[in-house]
Amino acid sequence: MKLVIAITGASGAIYAQRLLTALASDDKTNRNEIHVCLSDYARQVAATELPGGLQIPAAFTTVGTDTMNVPFVSGSAAFDAMVVIPCSMGTLGRIAHGYADNTITRAADVFLKEKRKLIVVPRETPWNLIQARNIVTLIEAGAHVIPACPSFYNQPQTVNDVADTVVARVLDHLGITHHLVKRWMSPASESPE
Repeated sequence: MKLVIAITGASGAIYAQRLLTALASDDKTNRNEIHVCLSDYARQVAATELPGGLQIPAAFTTVGTDTMNVPFVSGSAAFDAMVVIPCSMGTLGRIAHGYADNTITRAADVFLKEKRKLIVVPRETPWNLIQARNIVTLIEAGAHVIPACPSFYNQPQTVNDVADTVVARVLDHLGITHHLVKRWMSPASESPE
């Protein structure tokens, strides 16, 4: 797969880190091409929230948000999916209204217009009415909205376990097999490794 992982300055850098870690683990044979696009605020938040900051696998291509000299901002480049994780409500609003003012919002605009998979993971609570309407607008435009709302039926023991309940849903929507969490009502033999 050819993927874009966009990281904004919303709180929740752990979700991005856990997704990057899972993708790196899945990519042992280098069958995926993964581009990471992160904002300056994403770097700042990650430095605050994650010991050692965000760890991006060396095999992934990394860019900031101030360039259009990357393939995934053009409809002519064939990419499979884009994930914005965590997605700030500011970024979500700009995507919902086609305001393509940086690399992330331009890429998301391209994924929507080309009918490619766009997954947005907002990490904000509570929502105001404008934010709720922006989410509906994105859903109507074809985006998959997976709010960073973890589940607890597996009785997670660590912060990573909690974050993985959201990351697992993202991987499911990407069609990537994983063993991050035990599925609801599945046999014990299907538990994560």
